Amino acid sequence: MSISQDLFNTARELIPGGVNSPVRAGSVGMHPLFIARAQGAYMYSQEGDPYIDYVMSWGPMILGHNHPRVRKALEDALQNGTSFGAPCKPEIDLAQEIIDALPGVEMVRMVNSGTEATMSALRLARGYTGRSRVIKFTGCFHGHVDAFLASAGSGAVSIPGTPGVPDEVVAQTLLADYNNLEQVQELFTRYGSDIAAIFVEPAAGNMGLVPPQPGFLEGLRRLADEYGALLVFDEVITGFRLSYSGAQGYYNVTPDLTCLGKIIGGGLPVGAYGGKREIMNKIAPAGEVYQAGTLAGNPLAMTAGLTTLQALKEHDYNYLEEKTSELAQKLKEVLAEKGLPVQLNLLGSLFTLFFTPDPVTDLTSAKKSDQELFRKFYTGMREQGIYLAPLNYECAFNSFAHGPKEWEKTLESAKNLKF
Repeated sequence: MSISQDLFNTARELIPGGVNSPVRAGSVGMHPLFIARAQGAYMYSQEGDPYIDYVMSWGPMILGHNHPRVRKALEDALQNGTSFGAPCKPEIDLAQEIIDALPGVEMVRMVNSGTEATMSALRLARGYTGRSRVIKFTGCFHGHVDAFLASAGSGAVSIPGTPGVPDEVVAQTLLADYNNLEQVQELFTRYGSDIAAIFVEPAAGNMGLVPPQPGFLEGLRRLADEYGALLVFDEVITGFRLSYSGAQGYYNVTPDLTCLGKIIGGGLPVGAYGGKREIMNKIAPAGEVYQAGTLAGNPLAMTAGLTTLQALKEHDYNYLEEKTSELAQKLKEVLAEKGLPVQLNLLGSLFTLFFTPDPVTDLTSAKKSDQELFRKFYTGMREQGIYLAPLNYECAFNSFAHGPKEWEKTLESAKNLKF
């Protein structure tokens, strides 16, 4: 028995399902790897085996694991303490960096996770508009907030319904298919005077990667304006990964509110939400919409995030996008040559391979992907030292730490697969 298997067996006695986030358990029939350390493009299991990592802590390690500049900044910050529960300068510096980068953000409030960010943005949208309903898209995941666990993506795809969430809570959540403007129009026609906001991943990353079709985001902006609702971009995945100005800069569509996480913590737990000054000033203590976080603005998380963003300004996103496209296209070709039905969804430094002959544009088409083929793909790649998300409803993440050696090894591993 491997060390990871033994640890997983122990964990299942102590932690529900043996993991602290369901997606880590996956759906591939293999125990999760327990990781001892990570460096650059690699993670190392408790057994000491190296893995080329395409999960990258689910996105934030765009500079690579244990980046020396971020590590040095954290070492320096540690000399001053680990937590204050009081204002600190790094939170101001990080706020300014975010505001300067994202077109839709004039003020920002730090929180501790993406879930806190979306939960708070929802309360703010309702408080600002005086309305109660919210539109979300099937397959989009906005954290484990009760109101958003209606037809959610990521690990929630495999859980029927939303046990523990009262029907009356999700009754205020209106559902539409991603990339379907007609359905959104129908919801506004029926409920327009009571819709507070549209929440959307501007590029969906929790049913696998599903980019927006041309005109979709622009159409959401138009409908929100027409009916007096707020447009909220959940950029927990896309923020500072798709481009330095996020999906909103990449697509030139400006939301009213933006939710952030992952990269703005440089690998440490963090979240944030921001938007127009008029809206954000409704948050306590400036306004009456209450939201609080005892440890929000943690000096270590702020330092790691600020250092990461400053370093990213010196990196070429176009280069990473080009190399990701080369890798993903070649992977698709390798699998197609084996006679497999395969679709590639690709955007920036993110991609997902779906084992289906049909294009994937929403949750319904994503769920047509052959999960048995994905299981064989995942297990075969992991056995050769390639670390992928153990669920087909997630993205693969490239990074600036990956290079020709890692990409060639990845392609060779795919060529060796037997189906």
